[in-house]
Amino acid sequence: MFIGIIGSGTMGIGIAQVAATSGCEVLLYDTNSAQTEKSLLILKNTLQRLVEKQKITPEQSEEIFSKIKPCNELQDFATCDLVIEAIIESKEIKTKVFQNLEEIVSENCVIASNTSSISITSLSSELKNPERFIGIHFFNPAPLMPLVEIIPGLLTKENLADEIFSLIKSWGKTPVIAKDVPGFIVNRIARPFYGEALRIVEENLATIEQVDDAMRTLGNFKMGPFELMDLIGIDVNFSVTKTVYQDYFFDPKYKPSLLQQRMSEAKLLGRKTGKGFYDYAEGVEKPLPQKDEKLYEKIFMRIISMLINEAVEAKRLKIASDEDLELAMQKGVNYPKGLLAWGKEIGYGKISETLQNLYEEYQEERYRQSPALRTM
Repeated sequence: MFIGIIGSGTMGIGIAQVAATSGCEVLLYDTNSAQTEKSLLILKNTLQRLVEKQKITPEQSEEIFSKIKPCNELQDFATCDLVIEAIIESKEIKTKVFQNLEEIVSENCVIASNTSSISITSLSSELKNPERFIGIHFFNPAPLMPLVEIIPGLLTKENLADEIFSLIKSWGKTPVIAKDVPGFIVNRIARPFYGEALRIVEENLATIEQVDDAMRTLGNFKMGPFELMDLIGIDVNFSVTKTVYQDYFFDPKYKPSLLQQRMSEAKLLGRKTGKGFYDYAEGVEKPLPQKDEKLYEKIFMRIISMLINEAVEAKRLKIASDEDLELAMQKGVNYPKGLLAWGKEIGYGKISETLQNLYEEYQEERYRQSPALRTM
């Protein structure tokens, strides 16, 4: 099978590695050939480390690398069976690329976007043949993260999602099928993990360190919200939040944070810039939080209640099956439990009470409950 990848950045080269490891022939295209060379060198070093750790053999390393061929022209994609775009999150730029691509590939070639938040239907609407267009959203880093969201748009032909599901499963990934809604599954449901944490800090109710510590110790999350935003990139996380907020017609539930905007403006973007909510300069240690059990419980219940409410609402709207909703949050963002199961464990009545108290305190639609929550 011939796979085309548009964009040779971290995500593009990661998807290329996944496809090549599964035996596919991969063509890697980027307008910036220097970026492609850099990414291929990084991949070569990555494969060498896997050999050293005895995860793959030297022969497998060579075979994987040999299956990825850089190309300088989109015309080279003429024989591809599937093309996955992994470039900047701009609808205008993506649409132009797809329109050019449509003139090159065969009518049987599937065209896909790795977008994390842009509507699949809107991306396909300008194409001559939108039926063969679909969302295939990998999570970063693609070779390590098991989850892949498959998103058919309103114009996507019937059964294409099932075909792509089978393909992605054969690549050793955990695919889930989601409706074409803003944020799909993970980026919609996970918004309160960041948004409510930011709100708590903006109101001086707790420090960054306390919020992260509370979610790690009480929720068993591998990383707290601020640690995770620093890892993702504060600008990237902010951009997704803005997209979801705008696409949901400015629903207060998804309102972006002023603190996050200021951090983005200051280019304090997290690990990639050396400083974000934490300082990553050599020798600098994270400040120790002042532990407070009562405060930690409030932080945890506030954030987890918002997350569970989002999962219940996603279930009500049938954004995905219950199984896929649970899988997505565990495999896509490493949550320790599925949120529906977590809600049952804590007690949906307690979740409802927490949200009702927040609503009465703030008088904001941000804290409205899913109509399904009271019946769970």
